[in-house]
Amino acid sequence: MKIKSAEFVVSNSEVAKCPKDQLPEYAFIGRSNVGKSSLINMLTNRKSLAKISGRPGKTQLINHFIINKNWYLVDLPGYGYARVSKSSKKTFQKFITNYFEKRQQLISAFVLVDIRHNPQPIDLEFMQYLGERRIPFSIIFTKADKLKPKAIERNVKDYCNELLKTWEELPQYFITSSSKGIGQDDVLDFIGATNEEIEKLRTKI
Repeated sequence: MKIKSAEFVVSNSEVAKCPKDQLPEYAFIGRSNVGKSSLINMLTNRKSLAKISGRPGKTQLINHFIINKNWYLVDLPGYGYARVSKSSKKTFQKFITNYFEKRQQLISAFVLVDIRHNPQPIDLEFMQYLGERRIPFSIIFTKADKLKPKAIERNVKDYCNELLKTWEELPQYFITSSSKGIGQDDVLDFIGATNEEIEKLRTKI
């Protein structure tokens, strides 16, 4: 899939104020400073569609971007700097919980993980949260340009082994580098193919 247009639509903290149309949505989320803004800019071939900041936790709202006039890319806040609620044991903001549990247009989430680090409990907990609520998701390993191929292979294998301790099967995953453009086609082709399947199902109804 080629990106022909990418436009900012709206930022807010309430699911009820998200776009009303029924276009499919793909949400990008990860720990603060995982390289989410850089990845979004790389995927869309835009230098500053998503704001890049050296300060972790810069994104604080639900940000909708309409891509090719037919699907939404949703930029969500990083969950690493959110307060933990003792009552709910959630590790990210309440409106993010509402988004994932109430947003019917959400087709899939992309959970961003820094490929340089060992599996982090907060990432694993968030994936567990998505799994328990049967929210489809894929993993995007970021910053692959920082490691050599064998190190990438080893770290991905370690992550997969950790996931298989609690998961029957692995989610789809992608290896990316925003600075090198690695993984752009893989992620976009996945979204494109998913959108085609959705359209086929709609035409049958």
